[in-house]
Amino acid sequence: MTRYANIPKPIRSGIVIVDPERGTPQRIIVLQFNPDTLERSVAPQAAGGDGGGGGGSGGDRNEALRLKGPAQETWKFTAEIDATDQFEIPAPDGIHPQLAVLEMLVQPTSSQLREASRLSKKGTIEISPIEMPLTLFTWGSKRVMPVRLTELSINESAFDVNLNPIRASLSIGLKVLTVSDLPLGHRGAELYYAHLAQKERLAGAARSAGLGSLGLNAGDIGTGRG
Repeated sequence: MTRYANIPKPIRSGIVIVDPERGTPQRIIVLQFNPDTLERSVAPQAAGGDGGGGGGSGGDRNEALRLKGPAQETWKFTAEIDATDQFEIPAPDGIHPQLAVLEMLVQPTSSQLREASRLSKKGTIEISPIEMPLTLFTWGSKRVMPVRLTELSINESAFDVNLNPIRASLSIGLKVLTVSDLPLGHRGAELYYAHLAQKERLAGAARSAGLGSLGLNAGDIGTGRG
């Protein structure tokens, strides 16, 4: 019975909603199952544009190796929610609550909308867009980053007798928020710096290969010979 007692418990991925002023977690959403795959995209912010060919101006050539800001990073994955194996303690609402928590990451609350409507009726000239909470995505201790949910597609595939969903597959898209997206001094900006510093530490730990493995020597690099 104790044969597997020393096997470490797997870490779960999830989303943390943080108070941007105090930095304290307001809600922690733990994914029931870690996604099997992650799709990540990292696109550089090149100073000279995308430079899709030759014949650029002299100014473009001067900008070829320059970056105007941090790379734009996006994540996509599929998450599963399944309550069918929990019928010994049936949930009266199925997985409605879990789905609702995620849906509220992409829309304001009813009270916020009512307040905006009230200000509009009072004749307020400019109503600021509603600010959402600071959201973090976590994938282990080495990947903790501020994000904005950009995609949430829900496929409900099983229901209880009251038509409450009890199984669903969710396609989730996230954009990592950088210092280009957040105001100076925002807590999310500091969390992005920490995320980037972690990448730098990991890059520094990677073993560098020798030029010989590429069939080159230092003279080939110095003179630019092919």
